[in-house]
Amino acid sequence: MSLLSRRAMIATGIGLLVAPRAKIAIAQTPATGPFILPPLGYGFDANEPHIDAQTMMIHHDRHHAAFVGALNAALKDHAQLAELKLPNLLSRLDTVPDTVRTIVRNTGGGHANHSMFWQIMGGKGGAPDGALAAAIDRDFGGLPALQTAFNRAGLGQFGSGWVFVTVTRQGKLGLTARPNQDSPLMDGVSVLMGNDVWEHAYYLKYQNRRADYLAAWWNVLDWAKISTRYSAAMDGTLTI
Repeated sequence: MSLLSRRAMIATGIGLLVAPRAKIAIAQTPATGPFILPPLGYGFDANEPHIDAQTMMIHHDRHHAAFVGALNAALKDHAQLAELKLPNLLSRLDTVPDTVRTIVRNTGGGHANHSMFWQIMGGKGGAPDGALAAAIDRDFGGLPALQTAFNRAGLGQFGSGWVFVTVTRQGKLGLTARPNQDSPLMDGVSVLMGNDVWEHAYYLKYQNRRADYLAAWWNVLDWAKISTRYSAAMDGTLTI
């Protein structure tokens, strides 16, 4: 699907560089279909200087919006699938007709991954506390060890993809990287947090320096929101 190919998506973003730098994330035009683009929840410049406002605007308002639009279009003639919640849809890809399965996999995964991504950023970094800090100590040997392993996984992801911290109902954490827009949700596994290592997430500021982007990203995390996601996972209420 050429519109959503890595090269076309980056080219679209570059073409938007002439747009004014937006400071506030505004409400989006309602989607035609069951899936909607969630609001960013903070200004496009909230993650400066680590992630620039222009990248945030293009990433949210263009790349993520394109996934939502394409997902709705793919399901417009499949009413029963369109009624499913996104995690349920992704965990049942084998029931999706062959004619749209790849589109649903790519765009549904992209929608879920980015919706999670916006939730956990907009903060000031630092470190978690409470139950989440204890879980990180138990399962990774502490935050510095998690950061090292996470960044190594992100750097080692060939081409485009994501790196995730997963979480079980018992609160156990894990680490995995996935290609393209694949999500652990496709295997019925919940996501605590994750970072986008597609070039459109960082290229305007970091060019080919993915390692620098991965290191800087920890400075924009909102650990209070990630802790809320951790609690929700153990309560069974975490969705994307």
